[in-house]
Amino acid sequence: MFLIFDWLFGQYEAYPTSYIILEINAVVFGLLSVWFAKKDNILVFPTGIISTLIFVYLLYQWELIGDMLINGYYFSMSIFGWYIWTRKVDSRHLTPITYSTKKEKILSVVLFIATLLFVYFVYQIFDKWNDWVAIVDTFTTAIFFVGMWLMAKKKIENWLFWIAGDLISVPLYLYKGYTFTSLQYLIFTIIAIYGYMEWRKIINNPNLQAKTS
Repeated sequence: MFLIFDWLFGQYEAYPTSYIILEINAVVFGLLSVWFAKKDNILVFPTGIISTLIFVYLLYQWELIGDMLINGYYFSMSIFGWYIWTRKVDSRHLTPITYSTKKEKILSVVLFIATLLFVYFVYQIFDKWNDWVAIVDTFTTAIFFVGMWLMAKKKIENWLFWIAGDLISVPLYLYKGYTFTSLQYLIFTIIAIYGYMEWRKIINNPNLQAKTS
């Protein structure tokens, strides 16, 4: 029992207490953000912004460039998404949850490929392209970039990308030695599955779509 505990949390012995506190806070706000997304609640964005800002700082300190880029992108897309989600489509309704159009699906593929190339060159510049973790990081970054873009546009397919990326990130962050963040992604996976099911119910029942106050 103690061996497992040491394996999961032993690396934190060498961490400054401030880093541990910041990581826990980033995880809490990240979980709140995904929970609010599941509920189609605008608070997804302010809570997400707090979480990403903390993670950008920590990941910079840990020299995890790809992960830092993901969170920097989350921050900018949260601003964009905040605007989209609060935009009125008529006098009573805000931007609704919808399925992606054919054009948006094509753009998703383009964004995925563009992200792969971008992260590859960033890793080349910072000389981080040195093991299998960098390869996995590149793919998870691309998955999350597309997922965040689709979420900002309130497309139900965003949850499928989150589920895929979260499932990969659980063992990945555990391997990197960031147990709290790994646990966060495990909970993210569960919430994302329920989020997808809940958004499907909302799409099938127009009366559940977000309305203006």
